[in-house]
Amino acid sequence: MATDSRAPESAEARQKKKALQAVEGQKAMVEYEASLRAMRAKTERLRALRLARDEAEAKLAAEAPPAAPKKKAAKKKVAKSSKAEESATVEVNAESEALS
Repeated sequence: MATDSRAPESAEARQKKKALQAVEGQKAMVEYEASLRAMRAKTERLRALRLARDEAEAKLAAEAPPAAPKKKAAKKKVAKSSKAEESATVEVNAESEALS
């Protein structure tokens, strides 16, 4: 019969290994919980800062006079005008001068 190159672990070695794993697991949980607490504290701090900023902006917006509406720029004609359009423009200009 061929012998296994790996020797079976003794009961004492298995117990030590399990105890070490348990201690490492507890340390990992403590670190994990500490990081969660730190993240929650940071989130609460940032939320408070954001709410304070939003409140200050809302007060400024309420106190400031409303902004005047912007005028839209007139569109320029690119196409060449025809003789009929030119005469109509001249007639409109003449009528507006007559009314003034």
